[in-house]
Amino acid sequence: MNSRAELLTRELERVDGQPLSAGIGKHRKMASSPFVFYRGSAQLFYADIASGVLKLPQALNQLPLTCVMGDCHTSNFGFLTEEGSHGDTVIFSPNDFDDACVGHVAWDLMRFTVSLFLCAEHCAALSAGKYIENENLVGKAFVDNAQVTLAIHAFLFGYRAICELGASGVDHTSIRLDDMQLPASLKKRYNKAVKRAAGGEDFESKSALAKAINLSSGSPRLSRIKDRQKSVNSQLHLDLSCQFAPYMDDAILDVVERVGAGTGSVNMSRYYFLVGPENYSGSADLPLCHLVEVKQQREASALHYFRNMSAINLLNPAHLTVACQRRMQHKPDLILDEVEWQDAHWLVRSRHHAKVGIDPEHVGLGRRNTEQNGFVDFARACGKALALAHCRSDRRSVKFEQAVCEILPQVNEEVVEQSFGYTQQVIRDQHWLATAF
Repeated sequence: MNSRAELLTRELERVDGQPLSAGIGKHRKMASSPFVFYRGSAQLFYADIASGVLKLPQALNQLPLTCVMGDCHTSNFGFLTEEGSHGDTVIFSPNDFDDACVGHVAWDLMRFTVSLFLCAEHCAALSAGKYIENENLVGKAFVDNAQVTLAIHAFLFGYRAICELGASGVDHTSIRLDDMQLPASLKKRYNKAVKRAAGGEDFESKSALAKAINLSSGSPRLSRIKDRQKSVNSQLHLDLSCQFAPYMDDAILDVVERVGAGTGSVNMSRYYFLVGPENYSGSADLPLCHLVEVKQQREASALHYFRNMSAINLLNPAHLTVACQRRMQHKPDLILDEVEWQDAHWLVRSRHHAKVGIDPEHVGLGRRNTEQNGFVDFARACGKALALAHCRSDRRSVKFEQAVCEILPQVNEEVVEQSFGYTQQVIRDQHWLATAF
């Protein structure tokens, strides 16, 4: 086994807690596509920064530290309702803070721009029929590397534009990317989210709540869908209810174990709580119900190699996620907390009724994306959304924004070059994993 293979093996087994020889579902899924591999292996990104395999533009290291997503890629942006399941305003925003910490802006910028190249590669494979799970996409136009380069420039331009607003005295941290701020290419998915929000026409059929519950008995219960939800025994049900009831805002109506969730998380327990009126009286009370996820939290991906960036990163993993998410969101979830239980740290958070994500094919396939700048517009919107999240980390000054305005224009071409080079490394790594099975 060569040194790269040894690194890949060590890092995947360290985080996922299973040997590659076990062939767990996550590793097989990662082996299917370089994009999916990238999504499931954020720790490798930081291992490669630490070792010098991935060289970040030096100028970016001059920027002040801030709260970063940590696992910033195209599918970790999407539509959600502000304040979790307690709000109805749909916005476009980062939607995953599990790897959030205090760190270098360059981490998020470069991780996203690499994902643009991988998104394009994934879409080319879909169009060629490589992934048989979606035959309807075969033959569709797909974005190429020239369009990725344009998208990277648009992403950095959108990021800088928000910082320029802040540096000029505009109250930019109150900006949210809603219907009026979004490009036409994202309106279809925005409208889908609006319909799924409480009060929307699809709330009772397609919201996250509707998909997770069963109403056949009259009162809502979690559905125990095979391979997604699993019943817990009576003692564990009691223990979970007693431990986490203080963090809910209503009665606990049901509890299940959530299984098979997430590209990046395995061997980490999680539970779904159905919360609502204790005396549920029918469909009129359904909008008062919501899901709360209680998830065992692991260390943010960057911290294995970059723990000492800030004292804030010494918080326990769940507490750190909560602290960063509260800073980075315009209106954080109303249920967002952390609990220590059974010698582990648990993240308590709302499940957004209207969460609608972005898969590569949504932004990288079809004429709207290839001929009408949809892919480029999407990248620009992500740049704006990411800048808003980063800028909210420090609301006392605009020093961060001023530094971005000065430094970011110096590195555009270097970002493109380094991102393309690292994309080739990810493709080689995925190919290695695919041959392991």
